[in-house]
Amino acid sequence: MAKKKHEHHGGAWKVAYADFVTSMMALFLVLWIANFKPEILVYTSLYFKDPTNKNWPTTWGVMEKEIHATRKDASLNDQTHTENQGFLRAIARDFNRLLNVNDEDKKPIEVTITDDGLKMEIYNRTKKPLFKDNTTEFTEWGNFVFQNLSWLVQRYNFQVYLEGHTPKGLDLGPNKNYTPWELSTDRANAARRLMEYYAMTPEKMKRIAGCGDSQPLPNIPLDSEDHQRITVSLSLTQTAPAPTPAPSPGAAPATPNPTAR
Repeated sequence: MAKKKHEHHGGAWKVAYADFVTSMMALFLVLWIANFKPEILVYTSLYFKDPTNKNWPTTWGVMEKEIHATRKDASLNDQTHTENQGFLRAIARDFNRLLNVNDEDKKPIEVTITDDGLKMEIYNRTKKPLFKDNTTEFTEWGNFVFQNLSWLVQRYNFQVYLEGHTPKGLDLGPNKNYTPWELSTDRANAARRLMEYYAMTPEKMKRIAGCGDSQPLPNIPLDSEDHQRITVSLSLTQTAPAPTPAPSPGAAPATPNPTAR
């Protein structure tokens, strides 16, 4: 009696297995690239929030070669060194480009270079508010600003110091126990929470302060909305930055190299 031959089972499983391996490799590459370039995560988040991309910046603008080429290989203890100043200039210029604020007459953000890092005055104006009315709830613009600021802090390992400010005569309603001191402190703390939510590790936050209306900008009426702002000091050292005069809104940015703009 002749033996019965075994039936051929086919190679369909090989195709399925190859597809699976290819998918896993693609997933690995996506995760690796996202970890290598955090801005990809920002854009991915922006896409799911707004697929039409009407609120995205025109360019990401992270000039990796320029930024890293200007940074000294040694530690950044000497912040006055021209190479370190170039490193900070590149970051400041690129952050403005990311937020697409370079072409606005009255910029919502003023970035200056300090002895140990960067100082940002982020204004809460009626035209482009950070917060909704006299609350700590962020607008879409405010959320976008501090989301990207959190990535900048995390990427370049800045130490962060936050201050909230208000103008004189701010009407906060009938509750007399809630004053500009409380509002400015709560807003600075809200900025911290938002930055930690997106990317910043908690240990990078070194100080949070609410200044109320005690530190107005120079040469501006005390009740001007320009005083309503969040001051962000980004330091590359462990030493707390010394207070520096805030720039007047609309003034030319105080960068060491005016041609960089």
